[in-house]
Amino acid sequence: MKSSPLFLILPAFLLGACSLAPTYETPALETSPAAFKESEGWKMASPADGLPRGAWWEAFHDPDLGKLESRMGEANQDLRAALARLEQARAAAGVSRSGYFPVVSANAASTNQRASTNAPFYFPAFDPKFQNNIVGLDVSYELDVWGRLRNAVAASDARVAASAADLAALDLSLRAELAGLYFALRGQDALQIQFDDTAAAYRELYDLTQKLYEGGAANLTDLAQAKLQWQNAVNQSTDNHLKRSQLEHALAVLVGEPSSTFSLPVRREFQATPPPIDAGLPSTLLERRPDIAGAERRVAAANAEIGVARAAFFPVFGLGGGVGLQSGNQSNWMTAPSQFWSLGPTASLTLFDGGRRQALTDQAHAAYDEAAANYRKTVLVAYQEVEDNLAALHDLEREIQSADTALAAAREALAQADYRYRGGIANALEVAYARSVALQSEQAVTVLQVRRITASVLLVKALGGGWNRDALTSTSQADPTH
Repeated sequence: MKSSPLFLILPAFLLGACSLAPTYETPALETSPAAFKESEGWKMASPADGLPRGAWWEAFHDPDLGKLESRMGEANQDLRAALARLEQARAAAGVSRSGYFPVVSANAASTNQRASTNAPFYFPAFDPKFQNNIVGLDVSYELDVWGRLRNAVAASDARVAASAADLAALDLSLRAELAGLYFALRGQDALQIQFDDTAAAYRELYDLTQKLYEGGAANLTDLAQAKLQWQNAVNQSTDNHLKRSQLEHALAVLVGEPSSTFSLPVRREFQATPPPIDAGLPSTLLERRPDIAGAERRVAAANAEIGVARAAFFPVFGLGGGVGLQSGNQSNWMTAPSQFWSLGPTASLTLFDGGRRQALTDQAHAAYDEAAANYRKTVLVAYQEVEDNLAALHDLEREIQSADTALAAAREALAQADYRYRGGIANALEVAYARSVALQSEQAVTVLQVRRITASVLLVKALGGGWNRDALTSTSQADPTH
């Protein structure tokens, strides 16, 4: 009884569960903090669900900001480029997954040939001219005995997930950048009013000094000093207007619009306040930061690539076959006697390659070490960013309290100067000076408020912006057009 060729490849199927990739574990950090240092003794919200979810910018309760965020999601070119990179990763995963299936190719040819009569093994009885007609199908299939294909697919899938996390991280970064620019612009709006008022106050001071100089009550130095203060205030106002314009132009780029057609109306006062945010536990950053998730997926991909490299040291088993029709005469080409077929297992093993496979394996291990180091660095930077902005919110809150106290004192001094002026005790020069000091105190408060609201935006970004790793699978598999 003849053994079937398929019987010879049965052991290969039994070995199909073999994989040469190392057992994957997420790289461990040398130290993992139990709490954020800068949150000690200070917490803005509790419990942990105080972190904004989804459209986190809505926690700032600014309709104009919400409109800009919506427009950016539809038109930002950086996001479109990142989405295209995700599509490339998905396509590459499809290429890897195609290895699970046989390759079927069709071929057809009809040729007239002449053999050399001087060729070895030529028999004079044969006609040197002949025709060869063939049509058929060739099939080849690689048996994944050592897990090469499965590890290649696992690596590609991990890269798709990493690309999806990159898209989420870029989206979070751009939205945080937009919010920061928006609040900076609103701060410039408030400062513009204050700078204009300061310039007007110093102009009044200069006019008064000039009158005193003309009357002999002030010297030329006093007049020059008053003019210097006035012109410096005018320069500050002009420079602030320039900064406001540049911020508006930067916002236009983020929302995908020409700077020439984009504008935001001016607001006279800066009223934004940080929303309540709970930093939670440091360990939750591993789930809430898309850049950490992406770095971890790249480690997983590098781990699978080690299995692909190791598999090159072992034989490649396959199954090949073909079926078709072949004839030397077109008249009987499509008849039953012209049929041919072949089926059988194949095996190949590289015996010598000058160290190429070992070098590729070493490269795969080094790539894993690099990915693991990048993952640990990403986690450490995440801790740093949270600590930085927790400290900023904490210290800026104290600075604002001091600045508010100073502003109240300046306004009281202005009220007293005005009261003394009306009573004939003080002159107008004293009132103008007190007004300029009060305006400078208002500017200091506004600058600190902008810094505090910016720190709160950066803290939301550092905490992942409400993103969760549970969304990674759906993001990597979802139709990006919806």
